[in-house]
Amino acid sequence: MRIIQPILQSKFLAFLIAAPLSLTLSACGGDSSAEFQTQPKAFTADGGVSAFYTWNGTTPAAPGVLLRQEPLPANQVLPNASQGIRILYTSTDGDDGKTANYVSGDLQLPKGITPAGGWPLIAWSHGTVGVADVCAPSWTVRDPRDIDYLDAWLAQGYAVVSTDYQGLGTPGLHPYLHARPEAYSVLDSIRAVTKAFPQLSSSVVIVGQSQGAQGAIATAGYAPSYAPEIKLLGTVATGVPYQLQSVLAYLNSLTAQVPTTGFTSVLATLEAYAWLGYATAERVVPNFVLADNLTDKGKAFYSVVASQCLAPIEAYITQNKLVTSDVFKGDVSGWATQTLQSSNYPTVKFAAPIFVGTGTLDTDIPTAVQYLFAKDACAAGSTVEQHYYVGQDHSGTVNASLVDSEPFVKKLFAGQAITSNCAALVPPPAN
Repeated sequence: MRIIQPILQSKFLAFLIAAPLSLTLSACGGDSSAEFQTQPKAFTADGGVSAFYTWNGTTPAAPGVLLRQEPLPANQVLPNASQGIRILYTSTDGDDGKTANYVSGDLQLPKGITPAGGWPLIAWSHGTVGVADVCAPSWTVRDPRDIDYLDAWLAQGYAVVSTDYQGLGTPGLHPYLHARPEAYSVLDSIRAVTKAFPQLSSSVVIVGQSQGAQGAIATAGYAPSYAPEIKLLGTVATGVPYQLQSVLAYLNSLTAQVPTTGFTSVLATLEAYAWLGYATAERVVPNFVLADNLTDKGKAFYSVVASQCLAPIEAYITQNKLVTSDVFKGDVSGWATQTLQSSNYPTVKFAAPIFVGTGTLDTDIPTAVQYLFAKDACAAGSTVEQHYYVGQDHSGTVNASLVDSEPFVKKLFAGQAITSNCAALVPPPAN
């Protein structure tokens, strides 16, 4: 359980309102990833996985082609699945928007007789696990929360395809929090399995949490241009990241308060997210070399990032009470902000309905951020069904939201209209 600061959310909402206009506008949307060229990188987090994750042949240019499959180990097959299958499929590098690559993931099929038209498909976009290959969900056992959550969908008769995302498991650095790579990875996982597994429906709903909520929302935004043939019915997102440049500024303000407030788990979590993102700067910032911008403590920290997953990374930050100046040389704001531009959504006007679930005690992605996303999506004309979950934090919201998201998804597959509750949208309650 995170340490909850009672006034954190109201402070952050006030901070966002007071943020410079240029910062707020740059974070609201717009696809900035196309402005950058992928740079040669020095930092890597490759290794520790099996040969399955490396494709030695020529990678087909067409995205969404299944390259290979193998059964998942028994301990990775979800309880309500009839079988679990590890997959490797082609995609497109989301940072440069053109280079063919390949991505790993898995497919879990429900038990029972395949219905007419095939199993309805949910595409799961997972939350932050780290950037090391060994953290790929198709390689390791999922955490209990995600097992329960995905198993609930399987119990309802949905098949679940899950991407690991570009560079997580497969060679190359995972572009953590880059919206377009996440979207392309999700969309091509759908293409790959719907073509290769005839027992699947051609219709799909995207579901995601935290980083995965960003991936799910980005998928909804990029689908019409990148994969218009996919029958995307809607999106479910909990713990939605938004305006990450503003979150960076807030992180800096929290860091400045450490001499007064002490080092908190809230700060450690936000630092872990931010610094995982900074690892990707070499992909999008011209002539940037991460190692040249690290202190000795920073080099030690990124050696942990290269081989460990989120929990040990957060523990390392907390144990050493690291702040930005401990890890990085000089002012990071320029290149960090440029890197975080890759997190922007291409639009907040979505063709299909969006479900937004927010825990009132969420401090990983402050509730004010999630409210502003829903508000902006509503203002853009999107159909939004938004819910608060009182007393739930970032993680607890995932399964708590099923009481509302399951009926939402059922309506989508039944062809029923979703009624927007934008008119009733209110700011999050103060803690």
